[in-house]
Amino acid sequence: MNIKELLKEAKNQDKVADIIKDLKSHRFTAQPDVEKANKAIDQRKHDIMDEVKRKDKWVKVDLNNDEGNEDNTINVMEGDGKKTTMRKEKVARIAIALQRKIINTSVSFALGTPVTYEATTTNESEEKVITALRKIISSVKAKSLDRKIARAIFGYRECAEVWYSVETPKKHTRYGFESKFKMRCKMVSPANGFTLYPYFDETGDMVAFSYEYSVETEGKQVGYFETYTDDFQYRWVKKENGMELVEGFPKENPIGKIPVVYGYQDYYETEMVDALIDRLELLLSNFADTNDYHASPKIFVTGQINGWSKKGESGAVIEGEDGATMQYVSWQNAPESVKLEIETLLKLIYSITQTPDISFDAIKGLNVSGIALKLMFMDAHLKVQEKSEIFDEYFTRRANILKAYIGTMDTTLEKNAESLEVEPVITPYMITDDMETLEYWMTANGNKPVISQEESVEKAGLTSDAKATMQKISDEADRASSFMIGEPIDG
Repeated sequence: MNIKELLKEAKNQDKVADIIKDLKSHRFTAQPDVEKANKAIDQRKHDIMDEVKRKDKWVKVDLNNDEGNEDNTINVMEGDGKKTTMRKEKVARIAIALQRKIINTSVSFALGTPVTYEATTTNESEEKVITALRKIISSVKAKSLDRKIARAIFGYRECAEVWYSVETPKKHTRYGFESKFKMRCKMVSPANGFTLYPYFDETGDMVAFSYEYSVETEGKQVGYFETYTDDFQYRWVKKENGMELVEGFPKENPIGKIPVVYGYQDYYETEMVDALIDRLELLLSNFADTNDYHASPKIFVTGQINGWSKKGESGAVIEGEDGATMQYVSWQNAPESVKLEIETLLKLIYSITQTPDISFDAIKGLNVSGIALKLMFMDAHLKVQEKSEIFDEYFTRRANILKAYIGTMDTTLEKNAESLEVEPVITPYMITDDMETLEYWMTANGNKPVISQEESVEKAGLTSDAKATMQKISDEADRASSFMIGEPIDG
């Protein structure tokens, strides 16, 4: 059914349930498993923390000789009728936030350098459009917004942003032209409680976008369902007798295209290594239990010991019967196999997820040049190129929506906004060697300066007023180069 025909009955209470059901049924990707995503990202929900999957231990205790209390103890009757006291001892549970680190590192490499929007303008109107677009993006703090969106896509597989305009009390010129509207952007993601329903037709075009959420009202959770099409915005609210269209809806869509940018990937960012991380946590937890058992020195005694030295006594003598012996029990064989497996798991986790290990211990002592840094981060940069398949399309869609809004806010720019081609540029994050970069460009420039003196003063950041500082430098240079002709010296 055509989306317009489907939504003709949006106000019909008897049809709403079927309409919403249909709007939910045209995804071409599986609905993300939010519980699975939360479990991976939050280390407190890992299997190692589950007391059912990793049980605490019950050990026999003698309460007469045991210095502990009787908490967490039970009495068990054995086959011979004797009563045995058992106490629950907590096992070690070491959960590691590796999934969170991998996702955060991926976000930083992909979008740590802000996305830029480039366009080749041919007239003043097109220049106004690209300037307005950049100002709108800056006004919604897109640098932070982009990182949140990427984190949601990597962790939960999908995310969307909804653009809308808000009327201001009086006209403004913040976008480079006079307007009574300002732009706003809302992020909707499974990470913050939204369920997304993109609606694709048989050709693969997104002809509608819906999302479901709930809002607490007077202590109760009230459910909402919103839908955007090229023409209208719909909002239904859950009532006792079902979903009802909210008063004032549908609202007309002023730009003639769905004001939603939707991004997704087919997999959770860390799902290929989740099992490896589970194994790593198990090894570390078991190793911690072993250390707890062996860390304190233990003495093995044979025969009868008649007297013990006092604590801290120097040159103490311990008396025993003939043939009595005592010796410390030591850990003869270091757990090299455990150490090897832990190191191998860490290498595999970082390698499979194309995440460089940039911890202090990993890079200390390295004397790396700019070229060596690029080689070190090559795998991470290749991953950014892969992610560009998602974000090139995502940010291009954003630019097209904003161009459409600019055309409605200033109708004199409508044609130029529609025709202007805007290209988002994603630059992988890289630590730069400023001296090496400067030498490279000076060599390319015949060893001549590549920036003016005033620009160098400004970039140094040592003064808040570069022009005033330049004037002082100029005055000092004039005084140093000047000379005075005085009276001839007799003599």
